[in-house]
Amino acid sequence: MRILFLDLDTLRPDHLGCYGYARSTSPNIDSIAEKGVRFNNYYCSDAPCLPSRASLISGRFGIHNGVVGHGGTAADMRLDGRNRGFRDRLDIESLPNIFRRAGMKSVSISPFAERHSAYWFNSGFNETYNTGKGGMESAEEVTPVVLDWINRNAKDDDWFLHVNYWDPHTPYRAPEEFGNPFKDEEIPKWLTEEVLEQHKKAVGPHCSHESAMFDNNTDPKYPRFPREVLDMDALRKFIDGYDCGIRYMDAHIGMIINALKKQGVYEDLAIIISSDHGENLGELGIYGEHATADYITCRIPMIMRWPECKKGLVDEGLHYSLDLSPTLADFFNLSSCDAWDGQSFLKTLIDAKDTGRNYLVLSQCAHVMQGSVRYEDYVYIRTYHDGYHLFPDEMLFDIKNDPHETKNLIEEREDIAGKCARLLDSWHSDMMKSSESQIDPMWTIYHEGGPFHTKGHLKKYFEFLKKTGRQWAVDELKQRHPNEY
Repeated sequence: MRILFLDLDTLRPDHLGCYGYARSTSPNIDSIAEKGVRFNNYYCSDAPCLPSRASLISGRFGIHNGVVGHGGTAADMRLDGRNRGFRDRLDIESLPNIFRRAGMKSVSISPFAERHSAYWFNSGFNETYNTGKGGMESAEEVTPVVLDWINRNAKDDDWFLHVNYWDPHTPYRAPEEFGNPFKDEEIPKWLTEEVLEQHKKAVGPHCSHESAMFDNNTDPKYPRFPREVLDMDALRKFIDGYDCGIRYMDAHIGMIINALKKQGVYEDLAIIISSDHGENLGELGIYGEHATADYITCRIPMIMRWPECKKGLVDEGLHYSLDLSPTLADFFNLSSCDAWDGQSFLKTLIDAKDTGRNYLVLSQCAHVMQGSVRYEDYVYIRTYHDGYHLFPDEMLFDIKNDPHETKNLIEEREDIAGKCARLLDSWHSDMMKSSESQIDPMWTIYHEGGPFHTKGHLKKYFEFLKKTGRQWAVDELKQRHPNEY
């Protein structure tokens, strides 16, 4: 058996044609989805990049594997401690090792391990190819490595190839000569002038005044990534920059497809397409960042074209990305690992049965500190540290009717909010009872000074807020964060 896993960084599903997007961003991805299963409610349990892939590789929630942040203690996998054997637990539990146990060769083409000093990411791979720029690669730098491997190995049997592209991640980097295929097309209809005026009043990293995080000093090498979003022209440029990144990456996926067809192995190839997290493009007033535990950041695409699976099926069940490991083990008739937090959705792939959960719990601790519940048509968000966005302690959004999270219903739907709050508390209690550590890594982050991407920035940010006419926010931030400036 041959399996290709396209790991497409920062890819939100609703900007793909197969998920209903009006722009033609993804013709090659769409062609794969037509012959496979598309999951409409698939989420990373722990956002963003490092926690998400830690849960994917380990099969465990961040509260169990210890990785919920981008720095400090909670950016490292917990040690096995006194029970560690000659090899650590990832020797058995890691997702790539499923293929090793199934007698397959496993290969990764990705800079991720180096980007985050997360060398556990390579656990279980026979071969790893570091594309060398720590996530700043453009597709034309990744694809030649992939094509070289395909030309040398594709006709061999029993391989799993993981390919990691970064083009939808900021700074948006499609080469200038690629042009803009969307220059005459509308941007998403919800992004109106009235909405932008509200966003211009918002504060916090990656808001409309400060797309470079805490200021507007963007790199001129990346003209598709505006320094600020203060008018509709800049807003269009932002959306176009993201969409061009997807379309450019998709063209390179087309090159991979053609190479596999040339080798005569495409038709029977199993393909998995997913991401680590999404990207807020105006939602919650944030542009070009994956900084919250909301619907937009945590929802990711999942497309599986599998020889034995249903064709053209759309699944609406609630799933985590960490459910992939038990699903693959189930497919290969391998024993599941007791420590995995995931559950198999193989019966969805093969028999179209509902294997979804009743609710999901999501987290974000790298930019803010939030715990969220995805339940029925809603996402409930509890904020412990606002990342200087001045979020309220609780938010509730009806994502069926308001997918871009424009109206907080926390007071109008106390019944739903209360239910979600109880689910969050109950889940946390269960996770701590089943944890091998008495420490919740989220609170480790709090007591180490807060989210990694906020530490040390507040005093300087005050000056930028004053410069941009938002002195009122300085006073509010001083009140909320008296020990951080």
